[in-house]
Amino acid sequence: MEGASITIFVIVQKIYYPLLCIMGIPANLFTFYMICFHKCGMSNTAIVYLSCLAIVDTFYVLWVILIDLTLTFWILQPFWHSHPWCGILGFLQYGALYSSSWIVVVFTIERYLILRSTAAKSHFSQAWVTKLTCIAIVLVSHVVSVPMAWINVVIPVDFTMDGKNVTLPRCRYRDETYSTVLVWIATFLSIGIPIVLVIIFNSLISYHLCRASNLFTKEERRVMHGKSTRGMLRRTILLLGTVSVTFVVLSLPRFVTYSILRTQYNNESFNRNDYSIPINMAGDLANMLQNLNSTTNFLLYCMVSRCFRREMVRVVTCNSKARELGSVLTQTTMKVFSVVDHKTSSNPGIVVLINLKQME
Repeated sequence: MEGASITIFVIVQKIYYPLLCIMGIPANLFTFYMICFHKCGMSNTAIVYLSCLAIVDTFYVLWVILIDLTLTFWILQPFWHSHPWCGILGFLQYGALYSSSWIVVVFTIERYLILRSTAAKSHFSQAWVTKLTCIAIVLVSHVVSVPMAWINVVIPVDFTMDGKNVTLPRCRYRDETYSTVLVWIATFLSIGIPIVLVIIFNSLISYHLCRASNLFTKEERRVMHGKSTRGMLRRTILLLGTVSVTFVVLSLPRFVTYSILRTQYNNESFNRNDYSIPINMAGDLANMLQNLNSTTNFLLYCMVSRCFRREMVRVVTCNSKARELGSVLTQTTMKVFSVVDHKTSSNPGIVVLINLKQME
């Protein structure tokens, strides 16, 4: 019974990872297209951050889910089990992982600073500043990932195939102290510290919004929510909160299971591929959740943003008629009024409106 469960779990992974690639790569690319080339009710800085996140998540899916995990389950001898691909792939994987995590962190911190300070808002609301920030995050992430090219080594491994013993090169974790130290540092930089920062600053954002809302009456808040800039800010924060919470929920199990594997089971005799050991199965389930994080942003935007859904439907159905979209929180359609008649008063320069026509 236990052997059957293990076999089923392996089959699930063999299907799960290719399915993530088939769905995740087109979804991320389509999300990038929608955010950059259609009005989805986001601020200029949010467009830059979220489009950059879609691109780095696409590369993460390529390096980790497609080349590493999918090929491992389906091909006996993937190309990256040889020099120099063994080291290059580790560098690319951690570079994409760092970039994805820290874009979410910096975006969260930027939203908080904009809420807190007028000077910060005038500085960080400029698109060119955001673009430079995203470029810096990606470059620094890959520079920091350079040492990760040496945590693995290609070694010969004996296999039994069709009753014959064969020796094939395998890219394996280097059993050295510095490799373990590097992996621990990478785990905290890519998961541990980002999770803590995202939780702290999202809590501060929520606290600040609650305090700000208490300063106004119900009628004043209703009027303020009708402002386009205010609505855009609230939509951006809602999107940010959804992406951030999803990042924490999907990444935290991986951080916990990896910490256990690298403390209690960090020895040469431990077989990481033995799924009869509960921590191995838990570790792979946590990996499946974390990898899901790089393919779900499209679904999150569809669930949270009414503007995104409307634009997506318009694109898919080839509907050329543009519509003004309402606040995602109030779920109401913006109304545009046009002047039908007007007359000029005796005082020059003053126009009196006498008829308004509502345009849907």
